[in-house]
Amino acid sequence: MTEGNPSRPLPNPGWGPLSALPGNPLMWVLILSEMVVFTAFFALYAWHRAGDVAGFNAAQQELDPLMGGLNTLVLLTSGLCVALAVEAISACRRRRARQWLAMSMGLGVLFCVIKVVEYGGKFAVGITPETHLFFGYYYGLTAFHFAHVLFGLGLLALVTWRTSTENVETAAAFWHMVDLIWILLYPLIYLLR
Repeated sequence: MTEGNPSRPLPNPGWGPLSALPGNPLMWVLILSEMVVFTAFFALYAWHRAGDVAGFNAAQQELDPLMGGLNTLVLLTSGLCVALAVEAISACRRRRARQWLAMSMGLGVLFCVIKVVEYGGKFAVGITPETHLFFGYYYGLTAFHFAHVLFGLGLLALVTWRTSTENVETAAAFWHMVDLIWILLYPLIYLLR
């Protein structure tokens, strides 16, 4: 039973602190492990940046914060669509949930297109991961995030096909982690001086 509502059972009894979380508890194990990995990368980035602030700032000037901001808007809107899909499936509105999931996937694909255009622009002017350590982090961190977006799109497609409350909640949890990582990554890479 939950502490706030004694008549409502826990969604995942027997999983200790993960018992009250929506979706499959194994997804939460994956999410927590991915958060640890990203945190380690962020800490390493901050350490290297502190050792070469001027170089990192100069390299960062080559990025377009508006492109990163546009991607932030696109990804957060996609996250909203996923949240609305969870709300719809909770209300037993499977068709509506699938529509929200499809919209979220469309926005996720748009995020990928914007990122590929951004990468292409950088490579076209000769900016590669070897240009400066900053760009090694830029490409490394954003590509690692990009891989998570692709995995998330696969999950969203799967749960659009196999729509159930648990499946939608599980995919939504992962997609929101992708959002959270980008919310941290965008200012760290594009804005922080």
